[in-house]
Amino acid sequence: MLLSRMLLLLAMVFSPLVSQLSAEEVPALPKQAKLVLEEDWSSGEIDPQRWYVFRKQWGGGNHGVVPENVTIGKDEVDGQQRNVLICTAHGDRYEGPVKGWWGNKTRVGGVIVSQKHFASGRFEVVMKMGAKEAHEGGPADPTRPKGCIPALWTYAYRWVEGDKARKDEFQPETPMYNPHIPAYGMAANEYWSELDFPEFGKAGNFDDAMYNTFLQNRHDNRFFSVPQAVDGEYHTFTTEWRTQLREMPSIRDSQVIESDGYYWVQDKSIPFADYLGNPLKKLGENHYALYEGKIATHYIDGKKVAENDKWVPAMSAQLTMGVWLPDWAGPADWKTASLKVASVKVWQFGDEGDVMGVMKGRTADSFGVDGTPFQ
Repeated sequence: MLLSRMLLLLAMVFSPLVSQLSAEEVPALPKQAKLVLEEDWSSGEIDPQRWYVFRKQWGGGNHGVVPENVTIGKDEVDGQQRNVLICTAHGDRYEGPVKGWWGNKTRVGGVIVSQKHFASGRFEVVMKMGAKEAHEGGPADPTRPKGCIPALWTYAYRWVEGDKARKDEFQPETPMYNPHIPAYGMAANEYWSELDFPEFGKAGNFDDAMYNTFLQNRHDNRFFSVPQAVDGEYHTFTTEWRTQLREMPSIRDSQVIESDGYYWVQDKSIPFADYLGNPLKKLGENHYALYEGKIATHYIDGKKVAENDKWVPAMSAQLTMGVWLPDWAGPADWKTASLKVASVKVWQFGDEGDVMGVMKGRTADSFGVDGTPFQ
């Protein structure tokens, strides 16, 4: 009897701990999950049906990203030589032939983007930053290429312009125009969907990575300690993005307008904070629900490291991977560094809160091969 009570007591003590540990691991895929992208670069080429690379500059203190810095090469992955994607960064001492924004050679990176837009689902990327061994012209600490930002993220953006004479009003002829979120003081809006999972290297700090969310004009920036991923080895980065529908019982038919299968608020009396620019789904007469992001949960090598539950987007976005060199990364006192990707898998969950088709197309180049910006 005493032994039974002791075993019961131990079970009561350790059961919550076991449950907690289990909860910290990547969960089983939901039944509805569909594998929609699987890439290991085994063809030796970047498949243009799946991916594109652009020539673009954004942010301060850098000279953009260019296709020349995104290549396929060989590396050792799990003890075997395999094809990997290599995104190269050119630091402050680079003197080679590749040119970026306005023909500058330094602080130029490389980024690859999925052709498809994705929403709720699992994103699994096997990746390494830097290297274990130093190389000529490389960072002093090859595992921490200070001055660049290796990153994984989903991103989509849409610019909407309204009639400037009616800047402070909804405009039915432009259903997505919203007077609550004027961009740059103009009669225009920025629809923005982004999850960063993660960005390494702000101010040279690689141990604490940024896991961020962007939802229209809202932005939540969080740091989490992940030094286990900063060792020049390959690690598996997994993010699960979930969305949901939330009923809004007070919304009436007269307060919305339909466009492209979604309903958009047209009444300033509805608090913007209630919907943040997201569209609605019509459930019936005078009956609507909001499409909204729920949570993004992040894992490294199967263990939970972070989550975002504020301003999570619902609109689909493209998977983006690479390295760039904004001024907020700090000085890059080296010639070259890299991010390498061994494989990518994306499952889509099809959550009811997904907004598909509003964000579409590909990010355009912003400068030419010689570095001259497009007008």
